[in-house]
Amino acid sequence: MQMMRTFYKPKIHQSFSINKNTLDREELKRLAYSFIKEGEIYEQEAGNFLLDWLDEKDHIIVQTSGSTGKPKKIKIFKEHMVNSAKATGKFFKSEENTTALLCLSANYIAGKMMLVRAMVLGWKIDLTPPKTNPLDTVYKQYDFCAMVPLQLDNSLNRLHLIKKLIVGGGPVSENLKGLVQGVKTKIYETYGMTETVSHIAARRINPKKKDKKDAGFFKALPNITLSVDNRNCLVIKAPQLNKETIITHDVVELKTYKKFLWKGRYDNVINSGGIKLYPEEIETKLQLLIGHRFFIASVPDDTLGDKVVLIIEREYDKIALLALKEGIQNLETLDKYEIPKEVYFLPQFIETENGKVQRSKTLEVVLDTIA
Repeated sequence: MQMMRTFYKPKIHQSFSINKNTLDREELKRLAYSFIKEGEIYEQEAGNFLLDWLDEKDHIIVQTSGSTGKPKKIKIFKEHMVNSAKATGKFFKSEENTTALLCLSANYIAGKMMLVRAMVLGWKIDLTPPKTNPLDTVYKQYDFCAMVPLQLDNSLNRLHLIKKLIVGGGPVSENLKGLVQGVKTKIYETYGMTETVSHIAARRINPKKKDKKDAGFFKALPNITLSVDNRNCLVIKAPQLNKETIITHDVVELKTYKKFLWKGRYDNVINSGGIKLYPEEIETKLQLLIGHRFFIASVPDDTLGDKVVLIIEREYDKIALLALKEGIQNLETLDKYEIPKEVYFLPQFIETENGKVQRSKTLEVVLDTIA
């Protein structure tokens, strides 16, 4: 018996425009073809997604980033993407005629969803190359933009061009958070994954004084319910985004069914001498001491079972190492069990295609060099 093919035709909002062009469905399709045929790489990526969005299938195929495992392709329903766009619009109060800047690759869910929000909510969206410093060639102000932390770090002197900014794809460092305090731009760190159709929660990282009480907690978007399992890992019920209950590997402190504090990945938890340690929490405490990329990991130890080690992305420097060890010993926020037993240097970390550090593969390289 042949399965019936399902069709889905999302509406294009009448106020939607892209690169200052107000287009209907057929005109948008022609623009997508011109992007693919004549555009730069980032325009070709956008064109390919737009054609997928405008076809009659009820879903698209999206590739996960692979930062916590092997990259894989998954099916996401267009209806769920529409629902996600509407939830974002409501949460951030960014409805019709919002001006938006897309500076992310449309190959991944974050970039795709910026285009979907524009088409569904009626945004005026402009495309710019997804560089590390995307605002350097921008000379007008936008209501809304999405970036990864590296882009934010390289855009600090031009943030006045963005009114609301969401930052995802990786944790925002404590140092970077410090640099954006007092900035007029409303900056939000987001939490989500490809399976949840981009973000499902956000927290303001440069809040006003009156809002700082709950500053560390992520708040869920509309129509999302949160709980934890027996590992204290976040469980997400978002029927408008995914028919399945999503059981994550993110250890959290749940405040309410709408608010949580992220502690780290369950996969990364270190059991050292019977004490459970969360690498991400240790990294937060060390961030102000280390000016290079780094992460906390563990290696087998005869006495402790696993011992905490620190991996830094830089050439070996004996003087810097001695200064760092002294700084770590004097760091009052660091528990004695959290102090790294070894420090290793590696000139370059192993990354995913979109720049996320692959911890396990990087650690393998480090261990091979010291074996």
